[in-house]
Amino acid sequence: MNTKKILGTIKAYIIITLGLLCYVLGWTIFLIPNNLVGGGVSGISSIILYAFGVPISVTYFAINIILLLIALKVLGKGFGVKTVYAIVAATLFFQFVPAFIPQDFIEEIAISNGKLLSAIFGGVLSGLGIGISFSQGGSTGGTDIVALMVAKYHNIAPGRMILYMDLVIIACSLLIPAKDITDAAGNVIGKETWGMRLATVLYGYMLIASCSQIVDMMVAGSRQSVQVYIFSREYEKIADIITKEMGRGVTVLTGEGWYTKQENKMLMVLIHKTETSKIHNLIKDIDRDAFISMAPVTGVWGRGFQQISK
Repeated sequence: MNTKKILGTIKAYIIITLGLLCYVLGWTIFLIPNNLVGGGVSGISSIILYAFGVPISVTYFAINIILLLIALKVLGKGFGVKTVYAIVAATLFFQFVPAFIPQDFIEEIAISNGKLLSAIFGGVLSGLGIGISFSQGGSTGGTDIVALMVAKYHNIAPGRMILYMDLVIIACSLLIPAKDITDAAGNVIGKETWGMRLATVLYGYMLIASCSQIVDMMVAGSRQSVQVYIFSREYEKIADIITKEMGRGVTVLTGEGWYTKQENKMLMVLIHKTETSKIHNLIKDIDRDAFISMAPVTGVWGRGFQQISK
């Protein structure tokens, strides 16, 4: 069992790493080459990059470490081992991944298609990365940490707090000094107008809209719940293993088979949709002849699921 737990942990970190890679690729390929600004610490880092030329990996790491130290003080020492890993991994990706992406590829797939499509594609790819990380209990740090700290003392939903911060961060891109506009030969032909800079803000808002939509789709899918009924002569062993290995409550119901007129026991369990394969394997190891019925449920509130709102 220890081996299974270790392999499960390794698998989770591998998936989080892939998610972070998708997140960084979205920024590296579509957003940064088009001078677009998104939300979170990555958005702040991009503004500093465009204004002062500081590498995004340096700013991203520095801001996250400061927020993390504050969070450890406010939220406790048990806060986010996976978040620490995500911050370090994303920093390394921001530092080294750009060197492996050909400039011609970025030119063809991102710059030549314009800022509008790049904002959408970058938002989708970064949202996919965030959703993958969230599905394994990971995080990209940054404004997530701030939202959790605010939510501890004030009745403000973390998602709403993150949205407010992202709106402000993107609007701050207007503070970046106007850039020179050059022609194909590299000659300066003018400077950015306020209309062009305002368009960048609007692209940023479109970016976070597409990003949040993808994250919501992935998170909602991973949090869908399932009601499971299990009929087996080995119901006691199955109930014990589900309680021990999955940490889920099991309800034992008494029924009577109408055909046999015999009393039997039935187990009822509520689990997340992502846990269905695990419960199948646990039951199969004990009783391969068990009869299992699964049905999706609209919502589950309580311990281990969604919290009941005040």
